[in-house]
Amino acid sequence: MAPFVLLFLIAVALGIVGIVAKGLFWLFIVGLVVLVVDFAWFGSRLRQRVGRRS
Repeated sequence: MAPFVLLFLIAVALGIVGIVAKGLFWLFIVGLVVLVVDFAWFGSRLRQRVGRRS
């Protein structure tokens, strides 16, 4: 759970800096990509954990 939260916070920070700083919109895009990858990774781990219980 800790790596998920860490990546989530990094993605949010990159997104905020990308929006606030002029000319750094690409940083916002990188933050969005990190966020999507983070949720996909968390979902796959959650699915594997549920599969082991059955």
